[in-house]
Amino acid sequence: MFLKSLRLVAFVAAFLASVAHQPAAADIPVAQKTKIEGAWSAAGKAAKVGPAEITLLDQARISIRKGEAFIPATEANDIMEALGNGVNSDRVGIVVGTDTASNWMIDISWVKEGYVRDGDAQEWQADALLDNLKEGTEQGNTHRVARGFPALDVIGWIQPPAYDSSSHRLVWSLALRDRGAAASGPQTVNYNTYALGRDGYFSLDLITDNRTITADKAMVQNLLGSLQFVPGKRYEQFNVSTDKVAAYGLAALVGGVAVKKLGLLAVAGVFLLKLWKLIALGAIALAAAMRKFFKGRSPSE
Repeated sequence: MFLKSLRLVAFVAAFLASVAHQPAAADIPVAQKTKIEGAWSAAGKAAKVGPAEITLLDQARISIRKGEAFIPATEANDIMEALGNGVNSDRVGIVVGTDTASNWMIDISWVKEGYVRDGDAQEWQADALLDNLKEGTEQGNTHRVARGFPALDVIGWIQPPAYDSSSHRLVWSLALRDRGAAASGPQTVNYNTYALGRDGYFSLDLITDNRTITADKAMVQNLLGSLQFVPGKRYEQFNVSTDKVAAYGLAALVGGVAVKKLGLLAVAGVFLLKLWKLIALGAIALAAAMRKFFKGRSPSE
């Protein structure tokens, strides 16, 4: 068993070295490349691999399946910053697929701004909300360009906003493209889902591309479906006499607040996500092998 573990260590080391020299990484500045590699490597060591139940602060639980891994907030923020997105103090973690074929991630945030009233869901207009998202994205482009990443253009709805008043779940999805990129090329997709609770809401943002969104959105829909608020934190348990009410309604989660609070995420090269994720997968495999090897052995062994 010890020799087997040593062979795995050697394999992972060789594997990571080969990934680092893939042609797809050639256009990335060395400093940025090093930062991305380091962030994914640390994430792989901190990841919790499914099937598993993940506790989300003191608010809720989700279930990740086999073939998925949850990366905690600290490592998740490092990844998102390295890939061109700002650090989000509300970020709880990210979920990624652990097979090399998957090319998506789900960004999970908890926004404790109080009870979000949902009455305006009957009145919103998709075109007006889309204009708000375009305006907010343009403001966010200043930050991206200043850090050396291309500005983003909002192309349009993948899925217009839809709210289920019985489960208190909101879904909407946008297509984005790097400014100046060919119109016929692949587009980054943000598939945004929200779960409303008594004290605020969880945002589960699937980041993928338009070529695989049909299959990939099942991942975030499954995750959203598994999210259960703990007793006392459910939307229906709101107490009008004691609980804080958010300063905005549900429509703001599709408009200005969505962009300002959570941002529209782009993986600076979303299409390089698979390449960099391989580093995390190698670290996950190595950590799992080491845990299995040392489990139950005495300190002297």
